[in-house]
Formats: sequence, C-alpha cells, structure tokens
Amino acid sequence: MGRNRFHGKPSNGDVVFAVVTGFLFLSLPLVCFGIRSFPVNGEILAQVGTDLIGFTEAPEYRNGVECSNNTIHIAMTLDSEYLRGSVAAIHSVLRHASCPENVFFHIIAAEFDRASPRVLTRIVRNTFPSLNFKVYIFREDTVINLISSSIRVALENPLNYARNYLGEILDPNVERVIYLDSDVVLVDDINKLWSITLQNNRVIGAPEYCHANFTKYFTETFWSDALMSRVFASKNPCYFNTGVMVMDMVKWRAGNYRRRIENWMELQRKKRIYDLGSLPPFLLVFAGNIEPIHHRWNQHGLGGDNVKGSCRSLHSGPVSLLHWSGKGKPWVRLDERRPCPLDYLWQPYDLHQHKNQYQPLD
Repeated sequence: MGRNRFHGKPSNGDVVFAVVTGFLFLSLPLVCFGIRSFPVNGEILAQVGTDLIGFTEAPEYRNGVECSNNTIHIAMTLDSEYLRGSVAAIHSVLRHASCPENVFFHIIAAEFDRASPRVLTRIVRNTFPSLNFKVYIFREDTVINLISSSIRVALENPLNYARNYLGEILDPNVERVIYLDSDVVLVDDINKLWSITLQNNRVIGAPEYCHANFTKYFTETFWSDALMSRVFASKNPCYFNTGVMVMDMVKWRAGNYRRRIENWMELQRKKRIYDLGSLPPFLLVFAGNIEPIHHRWNQHGLGGDNVKGSCRSLHSGPVSLLHWSGKGKPWVRLDERRPCPLDYLWQPYDLHQHKNQYQPLD
C-alpha cells in the first residue's frame, strides 16, 4: 500500500499519518503471513472494470491461545461503490481482533449493481481467503416503494435500508449481531463491543449524543402534529447514529421492529416528516430506549456534513472506531489528492493497489 513521501516540512496530515501508522504497526497481531496480489480473471474485469480490481490479499490473522469457540456476528452491506470501504472495514476488524477466527461476517449485497453478488463475493474471498462469511442478496423491491427523497441522493440507495430487514435476511440462529457501516475502521478489539450487555429488555445499543439538537431531524410538519410527536412524550430521546449498533435479533424479531419502522416510512410518503434518509425511522422507533454505548465506539461525522463533506476533527476522548459518515469518503479524497488529515487514519487498512499512491500535492 502506498505511503506519503515527505518533501520539506511535513504537514499536520503527514505528522498524524506517521504517528498513527507507527502505533498501528506496533498493535498488529504477531501471527500473520505474507501479502500477495491475486490474479484477476476476465469475468471480474468485464463486470466491474479496472477501478474495483487490484486488491492485495490481506494478512492471515489467527486466534490467540485464550480464545473460546464463541462466534462474533457482524453484518455489513456491500456494493461496488463502497467495496473499497467495506474491504478496509473488514481488514480493520480482523487486524485488531483478539480472536479473528471467531468473527463471522454476514455480508448483504445489492441485488442490482454493476458488479453482481457473485463477483463481489469472489473479490472478498480472494482478498480474505480465510474469512468466515456468508453473502445474502438484498431484494430492492422489498423497500423501494417506501423510500422517499432525501437531502443527498446517496442516502436514497435501497441498500441503506437493509438493516431494517436483518431479522428476515439473517439466518434464524443468529441471535445477536453487530451492524457496521462500510465507511468505518476499528482500532480496537471487536470483542469488547460484542461483550456489551443490553439491559432493561433493550433491543439495540449504540452511542447516544444527547447534546445534539434532536428536533432538527424532523420537519415542522412532524412537530406541529400532536399525535405524531407524542411518540416521544414519555421518553428522553437522544440522537444516535445507526452506522454502529449492537442488536438483539431475538427481541427484534419478536417485536416486529421491521414493521414498526416501515409504518413510519409509509407515513413519510404521505406527509414529509423528515429529510434524512434511513436514520429518522430508527429514531422514531428507538430514540430514548437504547442501551447507551461509550462514544469511543462511534467517532462519527468524519466525512463532514451531507452537503459539502468538509474536514472534521475527532471528538474529545478515547477512540475505538472511526466513522466517515457524511458526504466525504476517505478513499475518494485520498485518490483525488485532497485528503483531510484524519483520512490518513483510514489509509493503513486500505488493501486497494491504487496507482496514485496517495502522493500529496505540492
């Protein structure tokens, strides 16, 4: 993977990259093997083009001596647009896991994509030969008629709503899962997040941000309707980001939470009660009744806002997971040679052999 070559006085981004790369190198598991590229056959090249090939095979991470047989289930989505982010996210989980062989990825692929689920599966398998995973195909017609326009077109992608249907998509024997967006990287052991207890019969756990202006996530039409806004009357609702969630799938299925979310989406089609894609229905159903998880597990917003994608700084406090929610994605900004300083924290997990090698502009 490419690294910056410093010319003259290093920038703040260069310093951050150098320090973090050194830290991450020291934190790598001791048991890993050589890296090599995998050959690309004609089928893959014909379907996805040259921009989605050229991934380097990841190191093979092995369990330590104290690992049990307990499986950690992780659900993620996968499509050609976010493939590079998904590969980096998977790599980061394995790289920092104390028991990487215990991690099982449930990968939900787009039904209609320029790369078929079969090809995407092959890319993942070639990049992570020892990975425990299963690919599910998400039927877009399940949700397409429930999606309303959003402030950013990317938020209207049906795959963003796949998490609503995890109860039906995943095998019935999956009783608990961690849902991760494709634009995250972990810098801590996933087992710590998996071990969090969901108390008081709660269905999901996520970091809460009670300082955020909760009212802005819904329109005046919603707040002026006494019947609708009453959903929060007996709660103390706080914003949470749905890109990192610990989910009890037994309670999810029993409570038919998919249908509860769909009810709000149907109402949204009749009355404009929110503007921000797949997040507000989750807030309407769960805000004020989730298991609060430490903020270290979702340092979100690193992609800036949903319009400009401006650079952001880290929130204060420790960091276990970095999340480039917002318009700006690190692989895009690095390729375009206009990275934000924190994008260099994503770079060590990138397994794509990109021709630009992230050379900084002079």
